[in-house]
Amino acid sequence: MNLAKIIKTTLAVTTVIVVAASCRKEPANNNNNGGNNDTVVMTPYEFVPPTHFPEITIPEDNKLYVERIELGKRLFFDTRLSNDGQNCESCHKQEYGFSVPGVSTFDKGQTSLPLINLAWNKNYMWNGRITGTLEDVMMMELTVRFNTDVAKINDISEYRIMFKNFYGVDEITHKDMAKALAQYMRVLVSRDTKYDRYVKGQVMLTPMEEEGRRIFFTEKGDCFHCHTNLLATDNLMHNNGLDSVYAKEIDLGYYNVTKDANDKGKFRTPNLRNVALRTHYMHDGRFTSLEDVVEFYNTGVNKVPTVDPLMTKANRDDVFGLGLNEVEKKQLVAFLKTFTDSTMITDKAFAAP
Repeated sequence: MNLAKIIKTTLAVTTVIVVAASCRKEPANNNNNGGNNDTVVMTPYEFVPPTHFPEITIPEDNKLYVERIELGKRLFFDTRLSNDGQNCESCHKQEYGFSVPGVSTFDKGQTSLPLINLAWNKNYMWNGRITGTLEDVMMMELTVRFNTDVAKINDISEYRIMFKNFYGVDEITHKDMAKALAQYMRVLVSRDTKYDRYVKGQVMLTPMEEEGRRIFFTEKGDCFHCHTNLLATDNLMHNNGLDSVYAKEIDLGYYNVTKDANDKGKFRTPNLRNVALRTHYMHDGRFTSLEDVVEFYNTGVNKVPTVDPLMTKANRDDVFGLGLNEVEKKQLVAFLKTFTDSTMITDKAFAAP
């Protein structure tokens, strides 16, 4: 069962106790929050990876249930998580592939990475400052970015009841909210791009797109080394030769985490799914079109000591750039646009409850 069908079902629920067929029951002792003493029944969510994707590992203490996913979704859109009217959607809007135009003041001028297929990640944020699970990331968002007032959340009876029923806690903590948010983040999966349908033999690419695909997946374009098939990211840290001088603190990237000089200018490989929906590219948004990005890789890569070896042409360490002509650059851009997942960005199941 996919997320769209499940959430469309749960959106019809107006009470906080959901009764559905399930193989697992959890006791609900609700004497303190106005509920009842009936057993709460939750609906297990079967996570089915997209075609040709690897399996994921889900923490034992945060197994996926439909009701927990819906709870996480409510938190995602709730401005009460912050103290200034912000919520998760403020930086991650569905129509932009769960990113937003421009850069973030909170993040010192960095762009917002899209919330796409995070279930397969182990490194997070542009500079890789968080490693681990989605629960770890959400914990940081709640305690650092939002500085969420747990007393305020505990004063909301709806959340008190939901957390009691779905997590068995009487007092909501940051950790509990991080678990719920991680549930929703884990099922934000892109699986229906034109390229996905091409891989499954359901559609053909146009001649322009097909030539772009060949450029992408050969040494001619060298894109596939970091933007792997089909995940569209290797989730590793690379210096792509963006800067010869690190003018801003954020330009140092992974170095700000490790303080190792070899990590200067390294950033986590962004996911290319829905890349055509973005308006700003690279960690600081310096490019504003896919054409700008392709031109950078074609002619603008800086030869610096820590540049990734993948940025040099095979067996020619002194040659940087791709050497693509104008037609080839257009072909590559055409292929990148096949990573757009129109289903994900228009499905009402992902919209605000």
